[in-house]
Amino acid sequence: MCTSALWFMCVSLLFSTALSCYQCFVNVEDSFRLCWGHILTEHNVRNVDSCFRMLDHIFNNNQRVIQAGRVGKGYDKQLKEILDAEILPMAQEFNKKLNKDTVYEERLQTAADNFIAAASKLPRVSGCVPPCGFQSTGAVYNCITCQYDSCKFPLDCPVKEIKVTENSRIRMWCDVPFPLPNDIEMIWRFAEEVKTQQVDQFQEVTVGVDRLYSIPSTSLQHQGTYQCEIYSGQRSIVRLYYYLTVTPQVVAGHTELQEIFDLSLLPGGWLLTAPGGPLHSPLLLPSSLLLTVCLTALLLLLFLTLG
Repeated sequence: MCTSALWFMCVSLLFSTALSCYQCFVNVEDSFRLCWGHILTEHNVRNVDSCFRMLDHIFNNNQRVIQAGRVGKGYDKQLKEILDAEILPMAQEFNKKLNKDTVYEERLQTAADNFIAAASKLPRVSGCVPPCGFQSTGAVYNCITCQYDSCKFPLDCPVKEIKVTENSRIRMWCDVPFPLPNDIEMIWRFAEEVKTQQVDQFQEVTVGVDRLYSIPSTSLQHQGTYQCEIYSGQRSIVRLYYYLTVTPQVVAGHTELQEIFDLSLLPGGWLLTAPGGPLHSPLLLPSSLLLTVCLTALLLLLFLTLG
């Protein structure tokens, strides 16, 4: 049996390697006071070791206790208050007094059941919002580690694609669908031409608190991947990516004129209601007008191609 001089060491050895809500919130000194007078009925001897093993069985290996402790962010304090209300009066009552193991088992099991009932009424985790980012508000308390488990998402969000025509105005927002701390800072970076999430390919563009990155008039040099990284203090919270494709105006105009030219070559003056649409009722154009349309389209195509 452990002596009082060795009881701190005994507690750490007697409990299993897995923790529980009991060990998260009840200190070792109170546990020793609680178990001081534990009597083994079979041998009628005081045995503190056996009391710790009983605590281990009733709390540490009880999945209902662990599950009841899975509360939302900030409610671990209430867990401690609930458990203290069950254990501390018992520790004071049992300290320096002898009680049979059957009494201990009944009282400790009742304490565990009361903890489960009260803790289960506390708010649960608010939830994690996929698919990315460090989300502390979505964390859940874990009685096995005595810590909050963060949402298991990567920092890097999937790349969003944006397609625009040259000389267009474009806005990209550094926004996420989950709560952020108050002291955030944004760093915008750019990887020219490539579509990537490789951090070493990006060059820093701006740093500050502005979530908006705006390009008043896009050009081909703006094509590439934009990364926005949100920080809080020294911690990176999330990295968002936008891949911007810029289509030259010449190419866009060429495509539109090609459609006009294709329309002008339809047999017998048939027209399409819209590019790619079904043939409309026959509408015969005068031959001179048809020729003018053809020549105009050809000249425009030639001008765009050479210029």
